[in-house]
Amino acid sequence: MSTKIGKPERLPITVNKPIPLTFDLGELTAFDTNPLDPTSYTSSLETCLSTTARDGAQLLINQVLTTAPLKSTPDGVFAELPDSITLLPREKPLPKPKEPTKWELFAKKKGITSSRTNSTGKMVYDEAIGTWVPKWGYKGSNKAEENQWLVEVDDKKVSRAGKDVARFDPRKLSRQERLDRIKKNERQMKKNATGKGSAVGSGSLKPRGDGVKKGKGRK
Repeated sequence: MSTKIGKPERLPITVNKPIPLTFDLGELTAFDTNPLDPTSYTSSLETCLSTTARDGAQLLINQVLTTAPLKSTPDGVFAELPDSITLLPREKPLPKPKEPTKWELFAKKKGITSSRTNSTGKMVYDEAIGTWVPKWGYKGSNKAEENQWLVEVDDKKVSRAGKDVARFDPRKLSRQERLDRIKKNERQMKKNATGKGSAVGSGSLKPRGDGVKKGKGRK
């Protein structure tokens, strides 16, 4: 004897609640403040809770499909969820503030500032990107003009270009000037090193104590 299994009852997709639910789509959460039916809660607790949970899930899905932007991809249709608005508690306590080192205490007492935040150090604050960048070298602030989409043209430099004014590029000129300064500094450093070495090598200084006779002390 065969028994036919009937199809499960299709529940409605529209759910009406006396108090509208609030949603946090960023967390895929629905908050239902409606009181439970005391009769169904007393007679069948599991049925009451499962029905309430099902209605909340249905309302949450309806909210996602009607308010969140949908995006179709080869893998299917996806909903772009907004940022979460629910403030969740921290799992761990806030970290304790780091105790200052002896040097930091000494520097604070003497008013010594770090070279990183000092304008005379190797770093400089770039207001355009809102961070500290090196003055020279890789991603240095001295190369800022070479990467600008609009560069001010110096009339004096244009007049020096002469016939090549049509091919005049202030970005390339700025880079070339920077390279020329580097080469000039290197030549100056070599010149200084050579001059210092010759000065030290040509001297006829004698070791300290040479030629000094060791006398006897007074009686």
